[in-house]
Amino acid sequence: MRKIGIIGAGAAGLMAASWAALYGAEVTLFEKNDRPGKKLRITGKGRCNVTNACDVPEFMKNVVANPKFLYAALSGFTPEDTVKFFEERGVPLKVERGRRVFPVSDKADDIVRALWSSALELGCVIRTEKVKEILREDGRVTGLRTGRGDYSFDAVILCTGGNSYQSTGSDGDGYRFARSLGIRVTPLIPSLVPMVTEEDTAPLMGLSLKNVSLKVKHRESGKTVFMEQGEMLFTHFGVSGPMVLSASAHIHDIIPGRYGIAVDLKPALSEAELDRRILSDFEKYKNKDFINALGDLLPQKLIPYIVARSGIPERGKVNEITKEQRHGLVALMKGLTFTLKGLRPIDEAIVTSGGIAVSEVNPSTMESKTVKDLYFAGEVLDVDAYTGGYNLQIAFSTGVLAAQHAAMEEYD
Repeated sequence: MRKIGIIGAGAAGLMAASWAALYGAEVTLFEKNDRPGKKLRITGKGRCNVTNACDVPEFMKNVVANPKFLYAALSGFTPEDTVKFFEERGVPLKVERGRRVFPVSDKADDIVRALWSSALELGCVIRTEKVKEILREDGRVTGLRTGRGDYSFDAVILCTGGNSYQSTGSDGDGYRFARSLGIRVTPLIPSLVPMVTEEDTAPLMGLSLKNVSLKVKHRESGKTVFMEQGEMLFTHFGVSGPMVLSASAHIHDIIPGRYGIAVDLKPALSEAELDRRILSDFEKYKNKDFINALGDLLPQKLIPYIVARSGIPERGKVNEITKEQRHGLVALMKGLTFTLKGLRPIDEAIVTSGGIAVSEVNPSTMESKTVKDLYFAGEVLDVDAYTGGYNLQIAFSTGVLAAQHAAMEEYD
């Protein structure tokens, strides 16, 4: 029987523990927090978007970094397999907008409980100890060292997470372990994180926009790096919300002013159609002040901001607005622009971009190419995807693949 040590009781670690045990291994799971799944409990605002109900080819389109590396893992343990895993363990799931899969209860704790119970029922031992070092001899893993002593293992699976939400324990331990073993770690940057704008957005704080289009452009090259229609949110520092978080995954060389953001407030209308719509509203409110003539077209909180950006006097009468001013208003509403100053800190990111270089890992087994019997799973790897359940599925799939090979590999 193979003895497996797993570092980290998050999504990848807990799933790996169950599967290693299912394949006949003796599993010890090390978690430095006093309870497992601390970060998992707060994902999806406490609801836990466990996966996305799509097939593997569609899934791959939503992986931003190194999708090809994940093909074996995702093919071996698909989103459908994830749904089956949890429903067989008493957690019914539901599919919401964007194919996002949640527990029917809307409680992330139910997901953690299912993973935890599965590991315990299969005989896994859980130790609340902080691992200090991965032990190695003659190019292969021999065990782990904690504050309480050394433990011997035939294989170790590193599931320590990324560097985001550090209060949950994701403080970069895995990267330090890897570097100490000579394994390359790519630069760590925040991904799926809100954006800071140079413009003052405090007056719009809390305003949520739906069915708008967001475009992010690299100003030096003129290249559009991201464009999508959906939801966004204004904050006191800039912008956030689903589209903005996804856009952040494409911005890696951030310096103030390099990227511009443009929001199309009326993507369903062409400029000509929007102009006709505004003309119709202006006719309806021709004797009102300009600031009181946009209520049918824009959210109330956005109106003073648009008026100020338009340059049209807010107390000017609608029937005095010139054709040029109206065309300027159309252009503003079809392209409300902001200058990107930066991204919020990595501790506020949903995931970490960067990590264990995939060139250092066998994609068919998740084993290190240079250190025998050392495996990786989850966010510690240099793979990340959009929001929508994709990143948790990556954790589950890589956890299962690593566990299968760690448990079955003959120890020679």
